[in-house]
Parts: sequence; structure tokens; C-alpha cells
Amino acid sequence: MKLPVAIQLYSVRDAMEKDYAGTLKRIADLGYKGVEFAGFGGFSALQMKDLLKELGLTPAGSHTNVKTLQENLDEIIEYNLTIGNKYIVCPSNKYESIEDYITAAKFYDECGEKIRAHGLEFLYHNHNFEFMKYDGEYGLDIIFNSVKPENVGAELDLGWIFYTGIDPAAYLKNFKKRCPLVHIKDFLSVGERTFTEIGNGLVDVKGIAAAAVEAGVEWLIVEQDVSNITSMESARINLENLKKMGLA
Repeated sequence: MKLPVAIQLYSVRDAMEKDYAGTLKRIADLGYKGVEFAGFGGFSALQMKDLLKELGLTPAGSHTNVKTLQENLDEIIEYNLTIGNKYIVCPSNKYESIEDYITAAKFYDECGEKIRAHGLEFLYHNHNFEFMKYDGEYGLDIIFNSVKPENVGAELDLGWIFYTGIDPAAYLKNFKKRCPLVHIKDFLSVGERTFTEIGNGLVDVKGIAAAAVEAGVEWLIVEQDVSNITSMESARINLENLKKMGLA
């Protein structure tokens, strides 16, 4: 079973800054089925809705930072409802202690409850630093063990999990039916920021894709933080390699 493939638009942020709408069109032309937002380029919700319809792109999530969630949650909910995006994702936070994780989890739970009341879902996206242990427990697990599952789901970044030395496919199994979105990326080494295009590195992409299907994931989302070639060329190669592996 193949899952639809989207791209996290942070991957092509340089192109988006120069020509937001034009870059979306290029993404659609490459064959991506969906996009995950990292900002809306100044477009109103109705403008964005029309643009997505014109290009045949489906919204597959929207990254929204903690400050915006704290200060403008009602507006964020309304925007995402208008464009037809189901998943509002917190992309990161700062933690220095177990207390920070517990405090953040309380906020995520409250935020998620408000979002859920409007028929949307709130997800938390990890990096590598949430895998520091506190009293023998990963910071990320502290978050998810401290919230109501119906209020806070996961967008696991399987690339960052690989980076920590943890088996991403095995870890994903702990989030069955709780992780509708996953980020996939590739590295040339463990524990080093040696980003490369999917399929060109050490990550077992087929393995994590199979685990994603088993876990009930809805979208595979390509994200490449840094490219050694143009970001759009990386976007093309990432999708082409997924197709060659029979995953897109």
C-alpha cells in the first residue's frame, strides 16, 4: 500500500521567499499530492484555498510556532478550517528540564482540546533533542504520556529519530493510530547533520514506510533541512527516489 506524499515547504523556503505561488506550482508540477505549510506567505485564507484548488494540492498540515498558538489560536483555527487543513502542528519548543516538558504538555493538551472542538487535530513534531532522558524517560515520551491522546497526536520526524541512533520504524510502532503524519528525511551518518536526499543515505526508507502504513499514518511528508544542490532539485530527487522505491 502506498501513502500519499507531501512536502514540508520549509524544505524549499528559499524559493518560497522569492515566489510563493510560483513555487507551489512547481511543487505540484513535480507530482507532490500535498503540502505542509510553514507560513502562508501573506495570502488570505480564501486566496490560499483558491490557489490550492487551482494547483490540485491538498493541505497536509500546518506548522505553527508556540508563540502564535498562544496569541492567535482562534485565527489559526479559522484559517485552517477555511483552507481545508485538518492538522495544526507545533513544530518545536525549548526544554531545559523535566518541568519544562510537563508545563509544555499541559499547554499542548489545552491547545489540542480547543482545536479538537472545531473538528481539527493538534500534533506535536519532534527533533532530536526530545530524546534526552529524564529519570529514564525520553522527553518526547513525557509529553505524550502527560496529555490526553484525543487532544494531542504525533507528527514523528523519523529522520531525526534515526539521527539519535533509535530505530525509527520500531519507535513508530508505539504510536499506532496516534500519528497521522510522519516526516521522512535521510542522512549520510548517525548523529551528524549530513542531510541528503531520501534514498541516498542510511535511513531504511522502505522499512519506515511499511511501519507507517501499519501504524495508520495518512501522509508521508518529505522534509530536507539543508541541500547541497538547489532546494527544488532536492525536492525533485526526493520524490523521484520514493517513486523508484515503489513508495509514491
